[in-house]
Amino acid sequence: MLLSAHTLTAQTVLFDPAEIYIGTTHGINSSMVMFNPSVEQTTSPLSGYTGGITFRYITEKHVGLQAEINYVQRGWSEKSGYKRQTNYIELPFLTHIYLGNTHRVIFNLGPKFGYLLNESVLANDSTSNAPAEEQIQKIHFPFDYGITTGLGYNLHTKKAGVFELEFRAYYGLSDIFANTKSDYFSTSNYLNFTVKGGWYFQLTGKK
Repeated sequence: MLLSAHTLTAQTVLFDPAEIYIGTTHGINSSMVMFNPSVEQTTSPLSGYTGGITFRYITEKHVGLQAEINYVQRGWSEKSGYKRQTNYIELPFLTHIYLGNTHRVIFNLGPKFGYLLNESVLANDSTSNAPAEEQIQKIHFPFDYGITTGLGYNLHTKKAGVFELEFRAYYGLSDIFANTKSDYFSTSNYLNFTVKGGWYFQLTGKK
């Protein structure tokens, strides 16, 4: 038992001081809403901007923590010509896993929480005399939460900081419209895909 504990301790490489980074990311967010009953949406999800500030804290080899505050444009686009954009402030709290040193493959996973700032109709080209249910309803639940995961690449330089490219997916666990038995939609949750680039400045730790 003592030998096993010693082996486990030897395999865990702790950083002293920890690697601490702060940076900014910017990219394109593509989103749709998973409606039930279903709504016929375009094959190309609605595109919008996403960007924010990231704090990364790594205390041991291959594993760290990451917290972010982001502004993101979401929504959905229907084949009828209707498009709605919803703008959120988001707070992801992620486990950060990486392989490599100068060149790092990264994997992020964790919960994400959001709050609706505002919403707007981008287009309403529908020829129907009676607007669909989702077109007349306002967002009922301003709070949003779900699971996000990302796969990316980091390039660590000695003087210019850390450059990053990441692909992310997000699945909402909350609905945007009321979902009681008397409401029209039983589910209405987000599905998002993001491509973004980032730049980080390393505050502490071995470079």
